[in-house]
Amino acid sequence: MESSNTEVLHEFPFFRVYKDGRVEKFMKPVETIPPSEDPVTGIRSKDAVVSSEPHVSVRIFVPKSADPTHKLPLIFYIHGGAFSIESAFSAQYDAHVRTLVHEANVVAVSVEYGLFPECPIPRCYDDSWAALNWVASHSGGNGPETWLNDYVDFRRVFLVGDSAGGNISHTLAVRVGSFGLPGVKVVGAILVHPFFGGTDHDSMWLYMCPTNSGLDDPRLKPSLADLARLGCDRVLVFVAEQDHLRDVGISYTKELKRSGWKGTVELVESKEEQHCFHLWKCEHEKAVALRKALVSFINQD
Repeated sequence: MESSNTEVLHEFPFFRVYKDGRVEKFMKPVETIPPSEDPVTGIRSKDAVVSSEPHVSVRIFVPKSADPTHKLPLIFYIHGGAFSIESAFSAQYDAHVRTLVHEANVVAVSVEYGLFPECPIPRCYDDSWAALNWVASHSGGNGPETWLNDYVDFRRVFLVGDSAGGNISHTLAVRVGSFGLPGVKVVGAILVHPFFGGTDHDSMWLYMCPTNSGLDDPRLKPSLADLARLGCDRVLVFVAEQDHLRDVGISYTKELKRSGWKGTVELVESKEEQHCFHLWKCEHEKAVALRKALVSFINQD
């Protein structure tokens, strides 16, 4: 008989679970890089601790143009990675958020949230919500981070996330609509290739969230009631034609329109592209077009 320490109980796209409870991820932990100042663009970054228990931290980016007399919109960025991999401090996400800051001329806060299996879902939602409330604590100009006090226009905040981060961004928008976010106006949510229920990855999310309420859990499959209470005025959803999450992204926009929510939703599709292609093909014309649409959405009147 196969030993319990080698017998596989569950096999998921990003990890396997052994009978003894051990979880083996298929991807190695990403290498992280420190904050820095870009000598070309002048964009500066630094890290800050939101909470020590549980540990939540963020990376803050400010453009060279940052000026206390002309405050800028804020991107609150939530990275993807199947709720179990990647980091706000990885080279890939540091570069991506830095590019958005440069092209949109905004301040950004990128969230380092807890990952499965060390931090089962809902830690990703709760950590991100704690970080968003920490950001909001600066709206009166007396928060712990000077850059946020000095440079951010808290009437122009955008929730942005890709893949799992798109799912988390949706949940945060629901919480803003349900509980409020004093001192802050969340203008829009931007969901890039968002993960939602309706694919063969559903069982993976359910396993990662031991307290789930089944396939109709509103964090997996957004309910019409939650969609109707989104706490923002505008939503932009990106899908990619060859992405396994394309259909659930399109369905999300249709359900949002059907929910009675009073805002406006836009859908942008990248033809002949795969999931999160823009992160590793960042100079490709379609990745440039995706960022251009994102930047336009942020900077429109």
